[in-house]
Amino acid sequence: MPLGLIGLKMGHTRVYDANGVLVPVTVVHVGPNRVLQVKTKDSKDGYSAVQLGYGDQKLGRLTKPVIGHLAKQGVKVDAPGQGGEQPVLTGVKRIREFRDFSKEVKSGDTVGADLFKIGQFVDAIGTTKGRGFEGVVARWSFRGGDATHGAKGWHRRSGAIGQRLFPGTVMRGMKMPGHMGVVRRTSQNLEIIQVRPEDNVLLIKGNFPGSEGDYCIIREAKKISNDSARLKQITDARKKAKDAATAKKDDKKAAAAAKKK
Repeated sequence: MPLGLIGLKMGHTRVYDANGVLVPVTVVHVGPNRVLQVKTKDSKDGYSAVQLGYGDQKLGRLTKPVIGHLAKQGVKVDAPGQGGEQPVLTGVKRIREFRDFSKEVKSGDTVGADLFKIGQFVDAIGTTKGRGFEGVVARWSFRGGDATHGAKGWHRRSGAIGQRLFPGTVMRGMKMPGHMGVVRRTSQNLEIIQVRPEDNVLLIKGNFPGSEGDYCIIREAKKISNDSARLKQITDARKKAKDAATAKKDDKKAAAAAKKK
């Protein structure tokens, strides 16, 4: 996870890209993310990572271990405290750790939307919507029973779930009714359409799991990195398609002009 940010899924809209194509996007507020702690291989942690915090939170809503951790890392603001000398300690709503962070940062720094750029591919990690207790048709896309020919009461049932004397048990992992949703899922290879550093907002093409107002993680795509051959292939294909569309439009204009003459 070379680069990443904690974000808040704000909603969905549509924007025009550089080629004038209307693209559906997800709006994600990604900052500012505060650098709480920088871990290195030479320290007692034994690995390199950056710990980021997102959002402000009252200290009364945090546990004492979290408050102690923030105080140890010096997560403070410039506002005076009750005594007038010490700055106020501010909490964060979300804390996440990113391994092998490729950007050089130190504790107390802030990072935001300008960490990414237009055209870059990212992976979005979110929590799916909760669906409650669902049957096999909704949960596992079962066909269900027949609607006619005397199949009464078997329209949305799963059918048999076991065997007879041998093995005499239900197989582990059998698809059955149960709780659906509220699981961590990752949508890979989503393109960044716009970056708005002044608002700390990313516009990401398409959608990813989670409701509006849910927290998410935006990281660099694992399968399509900035220096990968796959990204070069995608860029070249888009450039070729754009040139072909421009040439076709020019040919139409030339044909129309020749027809008028």
